[in-house]
Amino acid sequence: MDDVALKTRTKQFALRVMKLVAALPIDFVGKAIGSQLIRSATSVGANYRAACRGRSKAEFIAKLQIVVEEADECCYWLELIIEGSLLPKAKVELLLDEANQITAIMVTSRKSAQNRS
Repeated sequence: MDDVALKTRTKQFALRVMKLVAALPIDFVGKAIGSQLIRSATSVGANYRAACRGRSKAEFIAKLQIVVEEADECCYWLELIIEGSLLPKAKVELLLDEANQITAIMVTSRKSAQNRS
């Protein structure tokens, strides 16, 4: 997968998360988790774009590490939504799978970049 496809994929992920968060309960828990999930999901794409514009290999690797952390954080919040019964599992599981896939892709990319440097 090239960088253009990954930029598109991470942006689509953020947009899908935005729709999911809009469906969360409008209470303290829903707002708190929704806010955290939106922050981490939008950070995935933003930091991946920044990585692609990195001025050095070290900067690229550092930004990819941030992407890995933010994508994994998305997994955490999505798991809480499922396990806390905030939304039906069927509404969340595809996004959780996508977050796990993005995390795995970025871990592999970071490791490849580190091995090349």
